[in-house]
Amino acid sequence: MPIRNSAKAIIMKGDKILLTKNKDENEFFYLFPGGGQEKGETLHEALKRECIEEIGSDVEIGELLHIREYIGKNHEYASFDYDIHQMEFYFKCTLIDAEDKDSIPTNPDSHQVGVEWIDINELVQYRFYPKRIIDYIINNQITLVYLGDIN
Repeated sequence: MPIRNSAKAIIMKGDKILLTKNKDENEFFYLFPGGGQEKGETLHEALKRECIEEIGSDVEIGELLHIREYIGKNHEYASFDYDIHQMEFYFKCTLIDAEDKDSIPTNPDSHQVGVEWIDINELVQYRFYPKRIIDYIINNQITLVYLGDIN
């Protein structure tokens, strides 16, 4: 399986962060909005499309904050993620014209059940991926761009 590029949005408002709420056979889990880059798409185009699909809002894309590599065979879900190798690019984003309206995802992921604003200081209480990025967000550490193969 080839390496897949994925663009992710870090959208914050005060002490809250916007995440997609998902459910599997175990429980709820939370992810950053965003997803896979399609052939012929720039990362920015992919991120804008994915945000409309997953959170129902267009975004203004800011600076690249982090790059995460995910090699499935090295992590807790290796039994079904063994062949996955993904490069994730995390951009600081802001919502465009979404403050006063209820946004409806146009094409949510198969596990997605909603969108929620979560207090960043309470994020450790949630099943959230990638877990290790929480510290970088809470401590506003943007000097370390490449985070390596983390989960």
